Amino acid sequence: MKKMTMAAALLISMGICAQQRPWTDKSKTIDQRVDLLLKEMTLEEKVGQMNQYNGFWNVTGPAPKGGNAEKKYDDLKKGRVGSMLNVRGVKEVRAVQKIAVEQSRLGIPLIIGFDVIHGYKTLSPIPLAESASWDLEAIRKSASVAADEASAAGINWTFAPMVDISRDARWGRVMEGAGEDTYLGSKIAEARVKGFQGDLSKNSNIIACAKHFAAYGFAEAGRDYNTVDIGNNTLYNVVLPPFKAASDAGARTFMNSFNILNGMPATGSKFLQRDILKGKWGFKGFVVSDWGSIGEMIDHGYANNGYDAAMKAVNAGSDMDMESNAYVENLVKLVQDKKVEASVIDDAAKRILRVKFELGLFDDPYRYCDEKRETTIGQKANRDAVLDMAKKSIVLLKNDGNLLPLKKSGQKIALIGALANDKNSPLGSWRIAADDNSAVSVYEGLKQYKGNSLVYEKGADVSVGATSFTTEVNINTTDKSGFEAAKNVAKSADVVIMVLGEIGFQSGEARSRTNLDLPGVQQELLEEIFKVNRNIVLVLNNGRPLVLDWAKANIPAIVEAWHLGTETGNAVAQVLYGDYNPSGKLTMSFPRNVGQVPIYYNQYSTGRGGKTETVFWSHYSDVDKMPLFPFGFGLSYTKFAYSNLKIDKTSYKKGEPIKVSVDVKNTGDFDGKEVVQLYIHDEVASLARPVKELKGFELVPLKKGESKTVSFTLTEKELGFFDNDGNFLVEAGSFKIYVGTNSQDVLESKFELQ
Repeated sequence: MKKMTMAAALLISMGICAQQRPWTDKSKTIDQRVDLLLKEMTLEEKVGQMNQYNGFWNVTGPAPKGGNAEKKYDDLKKGRVGSMLNVRGVKEVRAVQKIAVEQSRLGIPLIIGFDVIHGYKTLSPIPLAESASWDLEAIRKSASVAADEASAAGINWTFAPMVDISRDARWGRVMEGAGEDTYLGSKIAEARVKGFQGDLSKNSNIIACAKHFAAYGFAEAGRDYNTVDIGNNTLYNVVLPPFKAASDAGARTFMNSFNILNGMPATGSKFLQRDILKGKWGFKGFVVSDWGSIGEMIDHGYANNGYDAAMKAVNAGSDMDMESNAYVENLVKLVQDKKVEASVIDDAAKRILRVKFELGLFDDPYRYCDEKRETTIGQKANRDAVLDMAKKSIVLLKNDGNLLPLKKSGQKIALIGALANDKNSPLGSWRIAADDNSAVSVYEGLKQYKGNSLVYEKGADVSVGATSFTTEVNINTTDKSGFEAAKNVAKSADVVIMVLGEIGFQSGEARSRTNLDLPGVQQELLEEIFKVNRNIVLVLNNGRPLVLDWAKANIPAIVEAWHLGTETGNAVAQVLYGDYNPSGKLTMSFPRNVGQVPIYYNQYSTGRGGKTETVFWSHYSDVDKMPLFPFGFGLSYTKFAYSNLKIDKTSYKKGEPIKVSVDVKNTGDFDGKEVVQLYIHDEVASLARPVKELKGFELVPLKKGESKTVSFTLTEKELGFFDNDGNFLVEAGSFKIYVGTNSQDVLESKFELQ
């Protein structure tokens, strides 16, 4: 007798033989199995698949009694829940899955979702920091590590990657994305989707979710959840390409966004969800709302009530309702009232069921519930991987006098700043499964280097209040009582390392800021220490670009170290001491002050862009219009020289590949890596094109004294653009080519496209 499968055993335990459930037949295709199951489902059960609940009780404890929790529990047993989020840990997931599989009529398993943004327990750098590595394989690996740990805890769906392009550092969620550039953002979207999902036949991979569809990163004034008002040119050429890349990479789910676009909430936008995503792009997965965003269409003034909101959202193409209860309470009646076609419900349920089959949940609903695997969370291999990612994410912004790397012996070092001895803030925002205070602090990292004396003084607290998602962050703006002690240790030090910036919860969702300076009294502390010792290395911990105009003018060495996750202190120490030569490059422009925001490199030329003898040209009267640190900027402990930029021809026909090459030489004293960047400018087109657009990059290792020829190939995909109707155009004309170390310092050439 053949060994009985777990799924068959479950069916028999429920008094139902496998023959009565033909969708369990693995010899059939997934689409065939979905169709067979759909035929057996009632309208209520189909709607149930479109309903997602947040975890609402301790699943391994007693069943809830009374109130909303009991109602949700009853829905779970009746097959009126398709997914749950924020249930984690094998015991909890197994318990809730057991209710869905063994107590509901058809035994349809749940998808278990969680915000695995930059790791589960072992945390990588925040995504904005990761993007600064420009290392697509490292980013893919980082997502893979996150998937490995999350899946070991019973989770099979992450609400990541966030692929929103944003040019506004006031918006706290820039920490969750890949910066301001569409080309790089698209490459990173692909890498993260592949890292999370990998091969779904393995239970170490999880479903990815591209979010937020669409234009959430363009919230007016950088205020989270605010209105978005952009033209189709920006929508098609800036906002949508990373989503298309995620879809092409196989992302099985999309999440719609909170914002209004063209006067309509994205959750209710047929244009976005049906016309573009499911129509033009042929997306076969399903769309989940953001938390409560279906119900929020009432607040937008777009829907009268939950009944109206459910009708508009489902007809627009939003398949699953996250926590607004609009679908489970209204969709059956909407179909009965002929406000929603039954075929719309069938399509949504099909999409959700298909993903469950792809995850293998119908063959083994408990394949993500291995308690032995759960014990591997936090293993050394994962810590090694996130340490590698953290080092690659660090950006050296300034190094006058070669103050860095530090000498490994004979120096007295003063370490100043509350963040230097903080084991919590380096974890960053969106780390809800990580243990508090589990990061390696900068102090701990530096102490491992025994050749120098190290003295620590806090100087000043940054935060003086709670830092959870449910309370505002209170920042110390008055207490300077630690200044004198910090000045005393700085006076006698050979080098002062100051770790300043934002606490971990000062960026992220709902953490918009109008002031991008160093928070609290930190700027005053920096200036006071500078008065007694100018040999300062400023190490920044932050989740967004900050205003650093005073620091750039006065501080000799500045290191952008972001929120680097679990291995923060080790990564920072290895970079400061030169055991790792920094190679990161900025993926968001750093403004001179907040008045420049939004600021980005790929802007359009104006009719009055160049300086004239009169005041009538596009500029500010009080500050240079260019950023403090431009997109693509980042230094190394060595130097790189660019020369011999070549294009193989001066004229091309459409369809011909354009071959570009440049020589890069390491002219310094250290081995290093350089991100060689290629930009184009379509000089005259039917729609004006940006002054520069990134269209290629290569991360090149070079030993000291070594030269390499770096080659690029441009195709019509890189040369074209979308018109205002979403049609892709490649037009004849003159193109400039720029290759260099950042978006400003470049060599230039040109060619004609016939």
